[in-house]
Parts: sequence; structure tokens; C-alpha cells
Amino acid sequence: MTNSFRVKLGHGGFGQVFKGKLSDGRLVAVKVLNSSKANGQEFINEVASIRRTSHVNIVTLLGFCFDYKRRALVYEYMPNGSLEKFIRSRVHLGTSEFIGVKKLYEIALGIAYGLDYLHRGCNTRILHLDIKPHNILLDGDFGTKIADFGLAKLYSRKESIVSMMEARGTIGYIAPEVYNKNFGGVSHKSDVYSYGMLLLEISVEGRKNVDAGVGSGQTSEIYFPDWIYNRLHKKDDFLLDGIVTPEENDYARKMTIVGLWCIQTSPNQRPSIDKVIEMLEGSMEALEIPPKPFFSSPLRSPATISSTLESMPEIT
Repeated sequence: MTNSFRVKLGHGGFGQVFKGKLSDGRLVAVKVLNSSKANGQEFINEVASIRRTSHVNIVTLLGFCFDYKRRALVYEYMPNGSLEKFIRSRVHLGTSEFIGVKKLYEIALGIAYGLDYLHRGCNTRILHLDIKPHNILLDGDFGTKIADFGLAKLYSRKESIVSMMEARGTIGYIAPEVYNKNFGGVSHKSDVYSYGMLLLEISVEGRKNVDAGVGSGQTSEIYFPDWIYNRLHKKDDFLLDGIVTPEENDYARKMTIVGLWCIQTSPNQRPSIDKVIEMLEGSMEALEIPPKPFFSSPLRSPATISSTLESMPEIT
């Protein structure tokens, strides 16, 4: 199927992804999971979660392989890869893969619709718990697909708070309550927080690592939400390099304001994802600037975690 794993599409904490082709000619993405994951829990999570889904903004699982320690998941192929390369490319790669403010807004809206389906549209509700640019895939028309359900948590409609024995997610996108119970219980609002951090990255199009007013040798990421909030209050038209019209500026400012609402420290202060959709689709004039989040997200790392965050500082 993959021609001996000839074309590698990417890799993550749980395995590598290769391009393949089915016998009927359809292109696929084959995710081969690390054999070192002895209990296969991430494999079980992904199959169990995604087989319950059917939505335009959720990636389609076509099949899987389970042969002792060898495990693979076969997904529909997404020609444009992950969102990550489009919101970081100008900073890290020196390229000009800028797809436009309106398209970024449409992608953000597609992610929100996918999350709304997971939270409210499935018979068994699903918390994704790892929303980040790497896990948002784009088809040939830049249609949005949420992918990678390896850390997902299933829960019934009767439950409002999800019981978790260990923290899950990627540092920098994890809601405070996921690793510190003092902030509240884990719920659908935890996905909203991760979505908010992603939305802020989209709205400033990869600028979070530069020009945040920090000294040489320091990382600017811990200042990221503060920097955005301060610039937003000044009403600076800074959010995207490609802005040329008032309409585009409204898209960027709207995504920023909604993103700041989503990363409020208390889960009770965050909107539900259906409210997020309402805010994104509504008028700019109807949006209120949220209170300044007093807790900035921890430093980002490419590592995905599914165990207790022993190295994380205690938040007081």
C-alpha cells in the first residue's frame, strides 16, 4: 500500500505517517504507530473514537491493521497536509505560503464546527484533548479536518465533568484544569482552551516567536497571550501581514478576540464551542473584549504527553 514506506508525510509522538494508495487508486495516509507503546492504548482510543464519527470536518478512518505489536491506521489523504506549516512557514521556513486572511478564518470556523460535532453531535461525546495545528489537516480545497484521536476521551451525555487519572495533550495547548485540579474539572471547555490557543496562532499567522518585546536569549512564547491582548487594546492593525482591507482586519481581530475568550483561566468563563461559532459568525461590533487572562499558557514543546506532568511548575 505504501510502496515499502517510500513517501513519509510526517511524524508525531505516537508514530510516523506515510503516503499510500489503495487498489482502487485512492490515495491514503497510513499512520504506523510506535511498537514501543506496549499497551496500544493510543491505538484503541483512536479506533474507538473515530469509528463513532461521520462529519465533514473530521478525518475519515478507512481501515486499520492490528498484528501483534504492529499497528497502523489508514486515513483519507489530505493533499495540503497540516495547518501547522501554513501558520509557521514564514517564521521557520522563510517561505511565503500565506493563504489569505479569509481562508484562515474559514479554516478556524471549520475546526469549531468539527469540535461542536464531537461535543454535541455524537451519541457518545468525545473530548479530543490534543487540538493543535499539527492535528488539523487540509484537503485539496483547504477544507478542514480534525485528526489524531489518540488521546481522546469518550464520555456520556449525562456527564459534565470527565474523570482523568493523568494529564493528556501537548504542552502549550493544555487547559490549566487538565494538569491542575485547582482550576476546575476537565470538560468540553478544555478543548475550547486548546482551540483558543490555536485560534490566536492563526490570527497572528506565526508571529508568536518574534517581536514580543523580550530580551535576547529569552523565549517570547510565555508572553504570547499578554502580547496579543496588549496590542489588541491599542487597536493596532498588526494581526496579519497580508491584511489589505477593513474586512480582512475584522476577520483577524474577530479571531483574536474569540481566542482570548477561549483561553480564560476559569473554564466557567470560556464559551462553549457552539457559542464560539456564534461569535465567529456574528458581527464584529457585537464582540466584547474579554478580561485579560491572568495565566499564560506554559511554554510550547513538540512533545505530546499522556502521563502526569511531573516537570510542570505548580501554578498558584
